[in-house]
Amino acid sequence: MPALLQRLRQRLTARDHGLLVLRRAGRTAIVMPGTFAFCDQVIGNPEMALFAAFGSFAMLMLVGFGGPMRQRMQAQASLAVVSSLFVCLGTLASRAAWLACLAMAVLGFGVLLAGAVSSVLAGASTSLLLSFILPVSLPGTASDVPDRLAGWGLAAVVGLFAIRLLWPEPAADPLRGKAVGACRALAARLRSEDEASSPDHQQIVRNAHRALDELQRQFLTTPYRPTGLSASDRAVVRLVDELNWARRVIVHSLPIPDDSPNLAARRARIAAANVLGHGADLLAAPRTSPDALHTASAELRAALFALERDAADVLPPLSGRGPGNGTGASTVSTDETETDETNEPADRQVTEVIDALEPSFRAHELAFVVGAIGDNIDAAARAERRTWLQRLLGRQATGLPGTLSAAQERVSAHVDPHSVWLHNSVRGAVGLALAVLVANLTDVQHAFWVVVGALSVLRSNALSTGQNVLRAVLGTLAGFAIGALLLLPIGSDTTPLWFLLPVTILVAGVAPAVISFAAGQAAFTLELVILFNILQPTGWRVGLVRIEDVAIGCGVSLVVGLLFWPRGAGAALNTALSQAYTASSRYLAAAVEFGMRRPGSRPASTAVEAKRQAVRAASAARRMDDAFRQYLTERGAKTTPLAEFAMLIGGVIGLRLAADTVLDLWERDGDQAFGEWNAARPTQLPHAQLRHTLLRRTWQVTDWYDDFARSLDGERQVPRSPDLDADADRALVRALREDLRDRHGIASATAVRVIWTGDHLSALRRNQPTLVQPVLATGLVHGERAPD
Repeated sequence: MPALLQRLRQRLTARDHGLLVLRRAGRTAIVMPGTFAFCDQVIGNPEMALFAAFGSFAMLMLVGFGGPMRQRMQAQASLAVVSSLFVCLGTLASRAAWLACLAMAVLGFGVLLAGAVSSVLAGASTSLLLSFILPVSLPGTASDVPDRLAGWGLAAVVGLFAIRLLWPEPAADPLRGKAVGACRALAARLRSEDEASSPDHQQIVRNAHRALDELQRQFLTTPYRPTGLSASDRAVVRLVDELNWARRVIVHSLPIPDDSPNLAARRARIAAANVLGHGADLLAAPRTSPDALHTASAELRAALFALERDAADVLPPLSGRGPGNGTGASTVSTDETETDETNEPADRQVTEVIDALEPSFRAHELAFVVGAIGDNIDAAARAERRTWLQRLLGRQATGLPGTLSAAQERVSAHVDPHSVWLHNSVRGAVGLALAVLVANLTDVQHAFWVVVGALSVLRSNALSTGQNVLRAVLGTLAGFAIGALLLLPIGSDTTPLWFLLPVTILVAGVAPAVISFAAGQAAFTLELVILFNILQPTGWRVGLVRIEDVAIGCGVSLVVGLLFWPRGAGAALNTALSQAYTASSRYLAAAVEFGMRRPGSRPASTAVEAKRQAVRAASAARRMDDAFRQYLTERGAKTTPLAEFAMLIGGVIGLRLAADTVLDLWERDGDQAFGEWNAARPTQLPHAQLRHTLLRRTWQVTDWYDDFARSLDGERQVPRSPDLDADADRALVRALREDLRDRHGIASATAVRVIWTGDHLSALRRNQPTLVQPVLATGLVHGERAPD
């Protein structure tokens, strides 16, 4: 026996981190029998007792809010209010079968889709559904509402005290803690970059990689997106993508020697390290003063502007025909071979230009990402410094989007025929509504069990739904058999059942997480057999009725799973990835198109289009993220390594952040920068040549990503990874030589922006081969397209 207990303990600690499931099950095992006994034995109201019992189960066992205790109590109180309203609505809708079915469909769809807004709603969706399923499955009238509401309300109030007093979970936010560690590790790495040969630097690099890997692992292993609707939580989640991209930029950066002319790049890197360091301090203690982060962010912005101002001085003179010959002529040759007799001088100048701006480009890229990180941390801290009244009224901190607009943005992202969350919402609503209808038409003894049976086994594809049907029926049979064996010697004596009830509740709460889904079903069946035999002693027949009802509910869920999107989240993830790549590619093209317009001639439509594409790319990324999470939570073995999918998701992040950076780069382009250009080149023809050259390069990049997106959705084979085009670099430098230099051959600030935009495109092209291999490895598609 001691050895068995030791093995159970080891299994519990391995599968129940922090003993969160055991805490919930323990509280329920205390509160549920207590409220049930008070209503049944003291008050003598069976209806009230039934709702008190299931209310305790819904409020304590099926939900577990995280965060500080105050936030948990607020979320729990909100759940109590909404679920009490659902009890009233469900009772009123139970009077007619058609009304019950329609109400179940509408409310079920709304509750499940609302889970896309935040993890608070996603985690509480089962509790909310149960608060409506129970009353709508038990026919009643308006006169039954007070008893039902009293039982549910008693469970909700006692549950609040239980969460606060009975073995409360420590106030921990794993994702926030990992983000703090990642910020500090990256800051330390940036400060040590100039000492790359020292042993300490190598250890710092390993620590940074370890911190980022832990952050990514924490984010990916959370079934629901670990964020609430609050601005603070949304900002913390955005840090995951931004910190990982910052690591990628740092990895590709080179140390800057002391005698390098790119001192502005070194200053920008140190300023970025300060932002990360002070940001980590504020993220760990958001109610402290943000002055240190604000000062560091201001220094980073100044360093960013200095990079753009000084980068032109670092460029070598751009020799060639045109105004640089001192004549001031504005003629432009369109001959593609207008350089020397060989391409060696052109190749050398391309290398000189690209190498000269490489440190400043990487510093600019890093400064932009770290600036966004600092802004997100500041937004999270401002949101958490709000007063209790501001939180209660839903008022956001100054400069942050409102709660309603944030919810509307997230829900609108899933109003798409390919959204996994929309699929699950429709499937769940139809399944529950059909279960209610079947329960009413067949006139089963306990219609509630039919609907709960459908709810417990309905999953994201037909295969896993079928597997859960088998597990549910086998588990129910096992629970019935155990219950029958217990009831045979007990008979109609309910005293032993009162002692067995807390034990079965505890086992029913722990078994699904620690043992298996079938074990949980068996324990839940035994729990209900005991509960209903206390209310109305009928012996083993209660278990037999439950088997019949659960089988009906499981059959309903299996039919719905076969009819609605039976391929599951694996196929939906392919489509979501394809859409995310397509949307991000179009966003990049719109950002470059906006940049290639002169400030005085940029039509409002280009800015509007860039912003519209940014919103579409963000919505597609949300759908991709939710499809990936649904894929992670599906039952069954994963034939595809998750690291491969994570790499493909990282490709989308890179596209979006590159587009963000390009758009930000050109949005700051002022008349002064173009004034220098206009003085040297008053004609429009050179700008047209430059615009065509860079846009052609952009189209080459975006066309590949569009083909790649179609290959993910099965419309074509994987496109061939293109070789880096040296001719494109020559054409870009040739255009710069003709367009964006003064009479002495010195490049203007606009030339720097053009080169940096080209650098972003080159980085995306270099990333293309790294995306082809994961696609072939995942088995999403097979083979490469033959070269054109």
